[in-house]
Amino acid sequence: MREIIIGTRESALALWQTDWVLKALKEAHPELTFTVKKIKTKGDKILDVALAKIGDKGLFTKELETAMLQGEIHLAVHSMKDLPTVLPAGLTIGAITKRAEPGDVLLSLKGYNLTTLPQGAKVGTSSLRRRAQLFNVRPDLNIVDLRGNVGTRIAKMEKEGLDAIVLAAAGVARLGYDRLVTQRIPYELCLPSVGQGAIGVEIPEERPEIAAVVAKIHDRDTAAAVLAERAFLRTLEGGCQVPIGALAQVEEEEILLHGLVASLDGTQVVRGSAKGSIHEPDKLGKELAAQLLSQGAADILKTLRQEIEACE
Repeated sequence: MREIIIGTRESALALWQTDWVLKALKEAHPELTFTVKKIKTKGDKILDVALAKIGDKGLFTKELETAMLQGEIHLAVHSMKDLPTVLPAGLTIGAITKRAEPGDVLLSLKGYNLTTLPQGAKVGTSSLRRRAQLFNVRPDLNIVDLRGNVGTRIAKMEKEGLDAIVLAAAGVARLGYDRLVTQRIPYELCLPSVGQGAIGVEIPEERPEIAAVVAKIHDRDTAAAVLAERAFLRTLEGGCQVPIGALAQVEEEEILLHGLVASLDGTQVVRGSAKGSIHEPDKLGKELAAQLLSQGAADILKTLRQEIEACE
């Protein structure tokens, strides 16, 4: 095989990530030719409906996966936070690249942070995870749904008179909007989405030659952390839009995993942490999920699934 076709979404951030992967692969394999194929996903087409209303299993990945299974592309580049924890039969994660900053940031054209935002301030986010954790810290906030790519959300902040918006730090930095960041939200206040800040490369299972190509850009520590987070989410059955946050950090041969489950209004939050071997991330994720379920997360999740009608 001399030419490899890379599938990607069309958003500015997706194209940035794909370009980064493309450059890394070219550097690792100068003997190969790579081309990029842009594919529009359901999540890119429906921008006027809250994510929680349409469900998010494969919302930004399904069309890419179908193209891969049909042989139209050889691999697909994803934000790991968008990739469902259970992949379609025949597909697997071939590589997870070194993670950027995984946390969330507050952007405000008025210079506010979470402490200085006025009573009842309008804050934009499309994430129920962020909404729940923000309410837990500032129950007075008026949180409004905000969809679209990073540039669109920033433009809406000004157009709609929002006091602030909350976005993933990695996406903001990758697209050059760091100058608008007024606060890097501490993990103690807001745990990130599972896999946030990491780029994943999905490939067909039965293509060892593709696996060998992408293995050159795989980062062991990031992969162990993200796989622990994904096992945590999968065990909680959190494939739908529910307020679940997690962050795993690797130190030498050990993973420290933090996780939480929250109610939509932020009044109930169950948090926990666990340590485990870097060689057993799946086991660690399952253990922390079991810990939280036994501490009240099961009741929160049961209520959540009754409240979110569009959960698939």
